[in-house]
Amino acid sequence: MIDLINDYKRNLNSQLASFNWAPVEKLAEYLIDAAKKGHQIFLCGNGGSAGNAAHLANDFIYGVDPSGKFALNVEALTANTSVLTCLGNDIGYDVVFSHQLKVKAKPDDILIVLSGSGNSENIIKALEQAKLLKMTSAAILGYSGGKALQLADIPIHFLVNDMQISEDLQIIVGHMLMRYLNQELA
Repeated sequence: MIDLINDYKRNLNSQLASFNWAPVEKLAEYLIDAAKKGHQIFLCGNGGSAGNAAHLANDFIYGVDPSGKFALNVEALTANTSVLTCLGNDIGYDVVFSHQLKVKAKPDDILIVLSGSGNSENIIKALEQAKLLKMTSAAILGYSGGKALQLADIPIHFLVNDMQISEDLQIIVGHMLMRYLNQELA
């Protein structure tokens, strides 16, 4: 067990130590602008990344500014199971996020996708819909980054072939953004 723990820590710490944080800073500036101008932020992902999207939506709504004065207007597109299952059943799982964006999003809103592979069809279609709507898109990715790496306006790519480390990094980046936004806005 201790070997597994040490390998996991080494892999996670290596990613954190060697990463170029400039894209995270860029996303932070877009989020500050969105907060000041009242633009909405949408998050999405599949599996553990879906859970991370809901977690970060909570952090951005409450953790940025508990008073609510400068909190972000955030929605996790993964949170409403009735909408997800309706869209998945009636028009296809590949459009469960893009269809919601088509209905809810406006130009200059922000989409943040969370994905290990960057190749899930519903993630790709969400990024494509964001472009059509003139939104800014960011993607927190693992593995090779997949198709999402090229589609996102702000790719935040950790070259790591480990789904759990990829998902950990999504939360770490989200928590870093939350703390920075809290410092700058609250």
